[in-house]
Amino acid sequence: MEDYLVAEYRKKKNHVLGLFAIFDGHLGDRVPTYLKDNLFNNILEESNFWKDPKAAITNAYRSTDQFILENSMQLGPGGSTAVTAIVIDGKDLWVANVGDSRAVVCERGSANQITVDHEPHAERRRIEKQGGFVTSLPGDVPRVNGQLAVARAFGDQSLKAHLSSEPDVRHVPIDPSIEFLILASDGLWKVMKNQEAVDLVKPIKDPQAAAKRLTTEALARKSKDDISCIVIRFGQ
Repeated sequence: MEDYLVAEYRKKKNHVLGLFAIFDGHLGDRVPTYLKDNLFNNILEESNFWKDPKAAITNAYRSTDQFILENSMQLGPGGSTAVTAIVIDGKDLWVANVGDSRAVVCERGSANQITVDHEPHAERRRIEKQGGFVTSLPGDVPRVNGQLAVARAFGDQSLKAHLSSEPDVRHVPIDPSIEFLILASDGLWKVMKNQEAVDLVKPIKDPQAAAKRLTTEALARKSKDDISCIVIRFGQ
């Protein structure tokens, strides 16, 4: 399944916003396509976005997922992970995610993962409390109800009773110690450690060239999943 990306800048209320995201879909492309077209609009339309970005992002993730579930006839039975990053005036970074796409910042040369990998084994207690189960079969990754390899995602109507769309949200003040941000789908992180990715990107000043270098290296390491990545440099 193809990944869907957003990388754009917008002006809103005398602020400059950098909007970046990766949506890694499964069981069809309609849910990640909807997220690509609508999630950031939903976040920015939250009335409290400027006063409380964390609450606005959380509310928008919830309401967007509810819309997807209520419109499953049009959007299909599939789902998508998400990692989103909003840069406000080059000073504040807000990152949120559901699933296993990841955000890593380079801080003084060191990798700092600022998202949580929502893996089924880590949320087994919640899943079982909600009536689901986690399988751990030899040669396979843990899966919710034997199907999905993430514990949080948008959509997935048939599994929603046991899945969460609650994002983890982090704020990072962008000071001179924060050099760049990497967003990438799990196809990269399955074959590369966080620090390895940072070390590859660090000498490459052009963000697009850096993202291409990461993708090329992941393919050379025989990654079998779709690979999408975005690199955002700060302070340039």
